[in-house]
Amino acid sequence: MRKKVLLTVIFIVMVFGVAFLGEIKNQRDLILEGGQTGRTEEVKKNYAENNITATGNNEKYNPINFERQNGMWFTAMDYAETLDGKTEEQFRKEMQRRFLNAVTAGVNTVYVHVRANGDAYYNSKVYPKAEYMGEYDVLEVLTETAHSLGLSVHAWINPLRCQTTEQMKNVPKQYKIRNWADENINIEQVDGRYWLNPASEEATDLIAEGGKEIVEDYKVDGIHIDDYFYPTTDESFDSVEFKKSGETNLEEWRLENSCKLVKKIHDTVKGVNKNILFGISPQGSIDMNYTSQYADVRRWTSESGYCDYIVPQLYYGFDNELCPYEETLNRWSSMVEGNDSVKLVVGLCTYKQGKPDEWAGKGINEWIENDDVFDRQKKLAELTDNVSGISIYSYASTFE
Repeated sequence: MRKKVLLTVIFIVMVFGVAFLGEIKNQRDLILEGGQTGRTEEVKKNYAENNITATGNNEKYNPINFERQNGMWFTAMDYAETLDGKTEEQFRKEMQRRFLNAVTAGVNTVYVHVRANGDAYYNSKVYPKAEYMGEYDVLEVLTETAHSLGLSVHAWINPLRCQTTEQMKNVPKQYKIRNWADENINIEQVDGRYWLNPASEEATDLIAEGGKEIVEDYKVDGIHIDDYFYPTTDESFDSVEFKKSGETNLEEWRLENSCKLVKKIHDTVKGVNKNILFGISPQGSIDMNYTSQYADVRRWTSESGYCDYIVPQLYYGFDNELCPYEETLNRWSSMVEGNDSVKLVVGLCTYKQGKPDEWAGKGINEWIENDDVFDRQKKLAELTDNVSGISIYSYASTFE
């Protein structure tokens, strides 16, 4: 374990170009010893020197965000290990260790998973309690712990994905999603899982309401959604709403539905606090965003009022036949050209290193045969116009 942490720290330090080598060594020692920070002020000083921007006029909370976003995803899948059966103090201590690992590696922004499957890892009136949620408030612990280390905290939600058909049977009937599932309205089943219907105004209102309660009740610095938009291209998914609409082009109509959803979340968040960021992390393939998920990423990156930052998941090697990394990166860069209201943050992954890339065609063994793919991706991103940061998926695949 120690060896992996050391190698990872060295690796990510190179990735983010952290200059505080003396600080890195000391913080690394704290990690290896399993110690507590005790050095919060020094960590915060480092962040002040890294162009931290703390602004805001909201009376409740002034969010902390960075000119250059060095992000990392913390997934709900990790809660089975970090949260299930743990006391609040045990969870807080473990997340402090993990966040300190991230700080040491140069991360300044964390995307913490708070709604993965139509549930809530926070005290919600809109969504039911998540599987591993105990008696204490998970999001409150996450924000307090991350902020104590100078990290910006973005609450990560999956807007449409909900429970499996079996899980839905256990959702209390006080929640709309359960009633909708019983009545077969506003929510649809795809391959054994429920998905909120983006063609339903009631469903998108619920999603926005869920975002609103987070920014009203918690000291989060951003709301972050990822690539779960339309779950299928099957025409039957929203056929009732399409027929009622009177439209004739299904693809254009679905693209517009996704835009309305994104716009509604954005405007709801900004209505509470205009300085809280709203970000989107779509899949990396621009074309597949349109053909498989009806996500209008060109519009979101070229027009203001949809998002503050976009993090395309460029989880492709240089030899990937479908989406070669360099070409795909340049296409995303060109899309934000001239729009200063949207920042491009490049999403990279660590989980492919040393493994076959099954969907890469001739590049299937690139991550096995080359141990510098990630480093070359990072260097190219830094040299590419319009790039305002790098984010890594995920904490677990990088450190654990």
